[in-house]
Amino acid sequence: MRINSKGQVTIAQAIREKAGLLPHTEVEFSYVRGQVVLKPVAKSNVAGGETISPIRAAIRRGRGSANQPMF
Repeated sequence: MRINSKGQVTIAQAIREKAGLLPHTEVEFSYVRGQVVLKPVAKSNVAGGETISPIRAAIRRGRGSANQPMF
């Protein structure tokens, strides 16, 4: 795998699935003991302050999408 001219790489689907990295997931990078680490950023629910799982976040993003004109 190579980094392109824009500094981007493609994360393999199997790795994204294992890590719970869904489209539009916020991630953060860190440098730990000579390695670059990528992990999802925990989002907080404004009302309750609890952490939202990536699956629950995906469901929330999809709510109301069936009301779009293409349906």
